Amino acid sequence: MKAPSAPIVVGVDGSASALTAVTWAAQECARHKVPLRLVHAYVLPTRGYPEIILTGNEIRQAIESLGRDKLEEAVAAARAAAPEVEVTTEIVCCGSTTLLIEESKTARLVVVGSQGLGTVTGMVVGSTALALAAHGKSPVVVVRGTSVPDGPVVVGVDGSPTSEAALAFAFESASLRDAQLTVVMCWTDFMVESAYSASRFTVDWGQVEQDERRLLAQRLAGWQEKYPDVQVHPVVVRDRPVRALMRYGAEAQLVVVGSHGHGGFAGMLLGSTSQALVYNAPCPLAIVRPD
Repeated sequence: MKAPSAPIVVGVDGSASALTAVTWAAQECARHKVPLRLVHAYVLPTRGYPEIILTGNEIRQAIESLGRDKLEEAVAAARAAAPEVEVTTEIVCCGSTTLLIEESKTARLVVVGSQGLGTVTGMVVGSTALALAAHGKSPVVVVRGTSVPDGPVVVGVDGSPTSEAALAFAFESASLRDAQLTVVMCWTDFMVESAYSASRFTVDWGQVEQDERRLLAQRLAGWQEKYPDVQVHPVVVRDRPVRALMRYGAEAQLVVVGSHGHGGFAGMLLGSTSQALVYNAPCPLAIVRPD
């Protein structure tokens, strides 16, 4: 379990997307009353610079100076968003993914932007977010799209242990924001037919939907007792999870999913729904792993 005062960590790379992530994270720190930690990673080039003019140490100093400038800009953005939040910074010579996974061991939350400064727009941050969600020790938030200020928090559930962790995160987020919570459970013909080994002509789809609604109500009962201040809207829909969460997320301030669910292959560290939403979610996305 993380310490109550564990910081929220943001990866800073100098991009506009990273500054948006810093602003989001600073406001989240204010809600949780925890410090903000801004980190920047760099890798020394092994070739492509004039060795006669610059030594290896001079190259390092120049890159670190540029990194400090990026961190100072991020600190200014954080203080503008939440002046009361304590902010610390660190610059490290290593890969960004390696750094953030290490930071996740002691962080309450790790936050990244949706697009970085890589040669392929969005690819670098996308791959970092996927690696974090698969191997990190804390929830990961990818700040992307448009957050609707008065919108609900939306969480996707499927009954798996990871969706229970996502529910815990979503209820806390909704309570801190004084927001409503939309809980989305999806089912499809394929899932039901696989479970019952029956054809679509022998399945009572109306009964299936009633069973799913009853199951969802049972799962939510304990959480609603713990968070009586959160108004919950349960949704059971016959649709693919990604499509449903994209639709409800368009009017939300945050979408929450587990890192993987019942689907996919045994041993997969990240589900297809989480992967798709990293690149396509219409608002900030939280990916939660079970403790």
